[in-house]
Amino acid sequence: MPEGPSIVILKEEANRFLGKTIVRAEGNTTIEKERLVGQRIEALRSWGKHFLLELDDFSLKVHFLLFGSYRINQRKDAPPRLSLGFDTGELNLYACSVRFIEEPLDLVYDWHADVMSEHWDPALARRRLRARPGMLACDALLDQDIFAGVGNIIKNEVLFRIRVHPLSTVGALPAPKLRALVAEARQYSFDFFEWKKAFVLKKHWLAHTKRTCPRCNIPFVKAHLGKTHRRSFFCERCQLKYE
Repeated sequence: MPEGPSIVILKEEANRFLGKTIVRAEGNTTIEKERLVGQRIEALRSWGKHFLLELDDFSLKVHFLLFGSYRINQRKDAPPRLSLGFDTGELNLYACSVRFIEEPLDLVYDWHADVMSEHWDPALARRRLRARPGMLACDALLDQDIFAGVGNIIKNEVLFRIRVHPLSTVGALPAPKLRALVAEARQYSFDFFEWKKAFVLKKHWLAHTKRTCPRCNIPFVKAHLGKTHRRSFFCERCQLKYE
């Protein structure tokens, strides 16, 4: 599943279509594609894992789910979910969910929860965490109402960076660890962004999909944890369990 930084990269790459008018819309989506033809791209935005195209009369939300992808001025062998044509090129979206949003985006999205937004509010994230003391750390980082854009890679890497066991409860975390959890969720997202643009992201993984802890030189534990049952990779020696 693409994480927030990947969507910001898409937004940057698609910026070439800003101000352009959609002249063609096709694909196997069931939405009313004809509505898109003639619409001008007024803005390109992202919120967490959502790619948002603001148009003249409404907006288009794209969610890439587990296996979604995109191509700009290229096509895959598979049919696109939605292909948008412009006089200057095309944007092709695959294996994703596309929906119209009729309301202004500022009424729909809480930009303060997006870890990569200029409006990100760490104090708000800490308040929301403290309001859910029984939540597991592995679930907290994947909660899009608190950390919009954080996915499983960032979750595993952040918990390893701050030496917190994924089954720690939020309410048991000492105040410095809670602050570190929030700070590193944003910091690692921007590190992810820079590494992915440079095509070196996987080279920087210390925990995600790894077999051995680079600090302790002992095997990592791999388990599907929390309400989300997403894969966790962690060290039982250097990542302390707070409960």
